[in-house]
This record gives sequence, C-alpha cells and structure tokens, in this order.
Amino acid sequence: MSSKSRLSRAYANAKVISFDDSSKFILFSDCHRGDNSFADDFSNNRNIYYHALKTYFNRGFQYCELGDGDELWENMSFESIFEAHKNIYQLLREYHLEKRLHMIWGNHDMVYKDPTYVQKHLSSYFEPIDNCDKELFGGISYQEALVLKHKDTGQELFLTHGHQADWWNYTFWRWGRFLVRVLWKPLQVWGIADPTSPAKNYKELIKIERRIKKWILCNGEQMTIVGHTHRPRFPSPGEIPFFNDGSCVHPRSITGIEIEDGAISLIKWHIATKTDGTLQIVRVLLEGPQKLVAYKKATNL
Repeated sequence: MSSKSRLSRAYANAKVISFDDSSKFILFSDCHRGDNSFADDFSNNRNIYYHALKTYFNRGFQYCELGDGDELWENMSFESIFEAHKNIYQLLREYHLEKRLHMIWGNHDMVYKDPTYVQKHLSSYFEPIDNCDKELFGGISYQEALVLKHKDTGQELFLTHGHQADWWNYTFWRWGRFLVRVLWKPLQVWGIADPTSPAKNYKELIKIERRIKKWILCNGEQMTIVGHTHRPRFPSPGEIPFFNDGSCVHPRSITGIEIEDGAISLIKWHIATKTDGTLQIVRVLLEGPQKLVAYKKATNL
C-alpha cells in the first residue's frame, strides 16, 4: 500500500469532531514519554509540558495528541512510563473525565491501535498506598486520525501522526521497535542517533514531507496537521496547507499548535530567565494567529 493510500484511508476513517469559533484546541505530538532513564528525551521538558497543559486545561482547551505520546519502542510497557510521569497522566485523566482528550497513535505507540491493548494497560493502574486498582482512562479509544469539522463553514482540518508517509515506520514498525530496543537505545547514551528516525535524518524528513504535500494537493488542498518529523511547519495562506506541530522533545522547549477564536497559531513553551535571575516557563508565539478560513478550500471532498 502506498503512502497516498494510507493517508487516504486514515482520512476516510477519521473520527469527526465538530467545532466552532468558540472552540479551543491545543495540539501536541511526539512527547515520547519514557521511564525517566538516560534515554528518556521527554524528562528534560516534563515540567514545561505539565505547566503548559495545566494552563490550557484551566482555560478550557481540548487536548489533541497527534501520536508518539508514549515511548513504547524503547520501553517494554506503559506501567514503567506511568510510574515515571504519574503527575502527567493524572492531568491527562482530568482532560479525559471532561471529554476534552483526543488521542492519536503514532509509530512509537502503534500498539494503541489495538483496543484490547488499550483496555488492558490504560484503563486502570495499581495504587500501592491504597493497595488497590484505580481508574485511569476508562473507556478511552485511540484513533489513527481525527477530522475537526467547523459547524458553520464546513471546513475540515485533518489531524494524524504523519508516519503514513513513512513506509518503514508504518509497515515495518515492529522491526523498528526491535532495532531501537536492542541497538539504538544502548547507543543513545553515547550520542549515536537512530538513522531510521526522520527527526534525525534530514533526507528522510524531506521525503516524508514531500509525500504528504503531494497527498494534500491530490485532495483539493486539504488542510493537514501532523507530527512525526519533529520539524514545526506553519504555511502562509496560499501555500500548501501542510502544518506540523513540532515535538515536545526539542532541547529546552516544546512546540505545539493552538486553535482558538477561529484562528490557528504555532507556539513554543520554554524556560526563560527573569531579570532577577529566577526562572519562569513562558509561552512564545512563533507564527500566527491566522484565520482558519484563509486556508479553506473551495469544496470539501
């Protein structure tokens, strides 16, 4: 199956979420939450991520995670990740209880496409203090893709991880997982990068972006937002509407995409030093806000 066919299938089977100009969404991806070991890239930014997500929760945002939220290539199970970042999952549970949590699976957490696996590992957790199981994400479901559809304009925003355009990481993800666990994870401590990762292989990154752009053009310039490559993208109106929210494992910062007041923005959260020498976590606007209607195609296919 070609990347075009995989993207088209994901779009056709996507869960549709209605929204309007009063709706608010924050899109993050590629958190790669690990077990807090030397190989856990997320651990350096977890306080930034928690503060940002808590701020969005208090402001009434819905959270869309566009894949690779949990690092299940380097780690054998979700349980070790949960114990390392328990406060993060407790916050995500708050989103879930208010039906403001929308999860997409990527290649590093592709096991979540199996509802049975999700039910077994994510529904509850064992609390040693109380010596009993407690509910975590009861009834949660992971999607390959989401479509945000505007109630008034009919405009559609296609959200997916983007590894559909990466034949190795989609079709042979089990081989990729095996190589990461037995080879690249031990070498990561020495600074040797996994060459199969598009985030660390510029030539492969360009190929993947080119395939997604081609699909967008073949589908009436369908506005598309992905992750996977870790490279933020924010086109101007009139350009191919191909967005990327970046990742949460940038050095000392995380990037994401906000949708608010019928507009879209690319943002960054990072640690900044105040004049008195103390540190604070701040939000920086990188691109936008740009009205969504500026990217609306003539007809939705």
